[in-house]
Amino acid sequence: MVKWFWQRRDTGRKLQLRSRDELSGGNRVDFEELAPDIDTFLGQAAYLQLGFFETLTELIQTIPELSEKEAVSRAAGAALTKHEALVALIRERGDDPTEIMRPFREPLDAFRAATHGVRPQETMLSVHITAGMLDDFYLALSASYGETGDRVARILQADDDRQAIVELISQAITSDPEWKSLLALWGRRLVGDTLLIARAALRPTDLGSAAEEKVEPVFTELMAAHSRRMDAMGLAA
Repeated sequence: MVKWFWQRRDTGRKLQLRSRDELSGGNRVDFEELAPDIDTFLGQAAYLQLGFFETLTELIQTIPELSEKEAVSRAAGAALTKHEALVALIRERGDDPTEIMRPFREPLDAFRAATHGVRPQETMLSVHITAGMLDDFYLALSASYGETGDRVARILQADDDRQAIVELISQAITSDPEWKSLLALWGRRLVGDTLLIARAALRPTDLGSAAEEKVEPVFTELMAAHSRRMDAMGLAA
């Protein structure tokens, strides 16, 4: 389903994701030819964080244990903090955050619904995986927007407070081996939808072969980071 992201081998310069601790201009990703306009970039990034916050807030109501509620609430708070920082940046630019985010509400709400699990553990995994992949992707894009991009990168690099969620998922796997195969399968299902959201952020809509070669390394690294997240939980990517 997502083979076209990396089906071509790049023989020239490769794009790379920005390191989460690297904000200097020395190793920026030249993504300008494919990066969306600044309003699209900011609007999507801000609404995604709001969506993660909403999903986690809803999740709090479905889990019985107070310790679990507290763990999920910390992750929700981190997502809301990122959203509020992005909204503040949009306002500083003289724009209305609601209007900037509005065009992305329908597709991103549909994405959130498609990646919402039936069970709380699936939804926890959904947020951890999709937020991780998309934060990495927007970090890669951020190098195309100068100082504004640097500020977005700093916002996205803030602590996501999802480690406690990872521990809850690991506990579920340990308590019942069936969770391991179920969550591994669910994690693999998340990848296609998440990569399609990332692809939809780029321009042009129909990539030519040269553009595909530029995009390939970025999505390859997204998949590598996804595999590391899954491995850290004892799940096969």
